[in-house]
Amino acid sequence: MPNKIAVIGDKDSVLAFKAVGVEVFDAVTAEEAQHLIKKLSQGDYAVVFIAEGLAEQIPETLQKAKLQTYPAVVPIPTTNEPTGFGLSGIKSDVEKAIGVDIIFNKEEK
Repeated sequence: MPNKIAVIGDKDSVLAFKAVGVEVFDAVTAEEAQHLIKKLSQGDYAVVFIAEGLAEQIPETLQKAKLQTYPAVVPIPTTNEPTGFGLSGIKSDVEKAIGVDIIFNKEEK
């Protein structure tokens, strides 16, 4: 069973994760991020966090990753201006799973 955690993003945004034992992968372009997600999907990773700025540029890759059991690919805000992309994706997945918006407390119609 996969047991590693990774984070993908620009060096300034993800370097702090290294201090808590997360494997850090530097990527500044969508192409680099796509390559890393494919590579990490074949490894022993349970969770891959990705800077939401990069995640917004590769929606097709994220959709493919959702079809796999591992790793869970989770967009996260970084030191850059948060866009809300990560939170909106989690909100959508939760609504799909349970039919209720527990994040903003609205029932699906």
